[in-house]
Amino acid sequence: MSTLGTVTRLRLAELLRRPRTLVGVVVLPPVVVELYGTALASFPQLPALAAAPAAAGRTAGALFAVAFLAGLVGLFQLLSARRGDERAAVAGLPRHTTLASRLVTVLAIAVCGATVAFAALAFRVTVAAPALAFASLVAAGLLYGLLGVLVGTVVPRELEGSVVLVFLADIDNALSSGLFPVDFAVSLPVAGELQVTDLAPLAHPQALFTAAVFDGTYAGGHLVPTLAWIGLSTAAALLAYGRSTGGTFGVAGAVVDRVTGVVGWSA
Repeated sequence: MSTLGTVTRLRLAELLRRPRTLVGVVVLPPVVVELYGTALASFPQLPALAAAPAAAGRTAGALFAVAFLAGLVGLFQLLSARRGDERAAVAGLPRHTTLASRLVTVLAIAVCGATVAFAALAFRVTVAAPALAFASLVAAGLLYGLLGVLVGTVVPRELEGSVVLVFLADIDNALSSGLFPVDFAVSLPVAGELQVTDLAPLAHPQALFTAAVFDGTYAGGHLVPTLAWIGLSTAAALLAYGRSTGGTFGVAGAVVDRVTGVVGWSA
């Protein structure tokens, strides 16, 4: 087995030995899916929603559960990296291997969370395009796993970082779901006029997910923005990891070093 495979397997084994991780992966998604569905079941049919409120609530709950769970793992991966990866690099383990193993761990937890959340959703809601819906859930989980790494850079404490992630994922999910429409637009030089809700990280994975669940269609216009969010978050997470563990990656890392040095910020 390669070094990357060995390190990733050890990280996953360490995570799964913690009871809170198992509870998060196995219990959190079904509970959140059902809570969201029950909470919205008493709502009248909302004009902005094509689906019944209970079904719309369960889809929003599935997306929130996967995003929050992966975000927490991303946060803890960054906090753990602060404590150990610099010493691992000094001991001879390549820095890019430790980074890759942490990103693969985040992706693996996102897939596990998406699997459980999808099963909980499909138990109560008929999913029109299962493969596309599942892929959209994984994309949302990966995106929030990377955002969790960034939160860990700015708020480097487990409790405070977890609270920030709860509020971030909850507000993002609410704005993206269409349950609470916000009629406010901004004009950007390249993209033109956009609704503020379109700028929420979960907006585009949410659109892909709901179209797949309720219509069985592929909302192709939201794929590129979803990939763009993931790409930008990956680049930012890479730089944040390098900054937090005492190393940088290439020219981009050197630029960040120079900028953060000018503004006086250090990890």
